Amino acid sequence: MAEAKGANTEQRSRTIERLEARAGEHACGGFFAALDDLQRTELFTTLIFDRLQRKMRTVEALRREAADNWNQTFYLLYFRTLGDRRNQEAYLELARRVPYRVVLRERRVPHAIEAMLFGASGLLDLYRNDEYTLNLRRNFEHLAAKYDIRPMEAAVWELAEIRPANHPVLRLAQAAEFFAQDEFVMDRTMACRSEEDVRRLFGIEAADYWRTHFVPAAESDSRPKRIGAFKANIIGINLVVVLQFAYGSFMANERLRDSALSLLERLPAEDNRYMRDWAAAGVRPRNAFESQALLQLATEYCPERRCAECPVGRRIAKSIPEMQ
Repeated sequence: MAEAKGANTEQRSRTIERLEARAGEHACGGFFAALDDLQRTELFTTLIFDRLQRKMRTVEALRREAADNWNQTFYLLYFRTLGDRRNQEAYLELARRVPYRVVLRERRVPHAIEAMLFGASGLLDLYRNDEYTLNLRRNFEHLAAKYDIRPMEAAVWELAEIRPANHPVLRLAQAAEFFAQDEFVMDRTMACRSEEDVRRLFGIEAADYWRTHFVPAAESDSRPKRIGAFKANIIGINLVVVLQFAYGSFMANERLRDSALSLLERLPAEDNRYMRDWAAAGVRPRNAFESQALLQLATEYCPERRCAECPVGRRIAKSIPEMQ
């Protein structure tokens, strides 16, 4: 009996070592793909809670920074989610320099939010001026003096090899329109229950000027510069779901926490290099609930070869006795 137990322990160790050796190839993919729906959902749920706990720490840090103001917390998280990962800190710094309380005060003044965001970002310094951007500069000079806003250095923005639709200039124009629409964006975010709700709230079109511009003073073909379905869904996953879950946890509101998890199931799976790697390993996510779980594996466990700590690796090792 002791010999059998020792053999199982040794076999488990070898199994973990094999998984670790091929962690970059998602060696557990075959095992994962063979699970039935119940087992698969059980593992995904464990990973989702793991991921949400990590993201809640980010929200908690932003809430402390915002002095427990949930509207400012939402505002900071929105900017953190708005662009690509390379510019995450630049967007956050901009949100700190132009806080939500200032945005609310100037919300009804045409182009005031746009002037503050562009002026404080420093991005206008990179482009030629036309009448529209000159007006933004003039407005910013007035608003900067009024609210003591110090502009950032344009050099902090990473602009190389960035798609026009995801360029910080265009994203800031869309953000300005988003926060000009009304002052209850946090409430409306908490009320999102479907992909359609998310797209309706966040699928904002930039001001008319940007229909013919991707960047200042350089005209392009006329087309609306709207946050598309793909980006709106990313905001749904990384902002709406996270904030609903965090706020529900803070308020002990289980219904809101459940809503966050249900929304993940209703949003489509992400399409990125991580999901393509998992597909090559035999695992295809059916929705954002599953893709976020796989992303947790791919970013938190696989790179560090933490197969012995990973819920999937532990499940594979635990199955060894039943295989004898």
